[in-house]
Amino acid sequence: GGGKITKVEITTDGGKTWREAQIQEPVLSKAIPRFVFPWQWNGEEVMIASRATDERGTNQPTTSEMAKLWGVEPERFNRGMFVRWNVIQPWKIDRGGKVTNAIYSI
Repeated sequence: GGGKITKVEITTDGGKTWREAQIQEPVLSKAIPRFVFPWQWNGEEVMIASRATDERGTNQPTTSEMAKLWGVEPERFNRGMFVRWNVIQPWKIDRGGKVTNAIYSI
């Protein structure tokens, strides 16, 4: 982002809906702050992620949005291609509690 984070949102349904988390101090320029989001996992498979908004109003992009910006196909988008890799990082939690990277899911 271009400044301090003013909002962090969480999705627990793979990006369909987003709810605001509580940001904790300190909030520093160009750094993601700690945040709290009360949520109880029901044991079902779920996709979770957070996204940040900075003081300019810039939202953290999805992998698809970033790929479009750089003119590449999302499945060919490789974070080693670019210096700034600030996309939303989703995580899949399966019924057994195993957490896996789901970067191309949102």
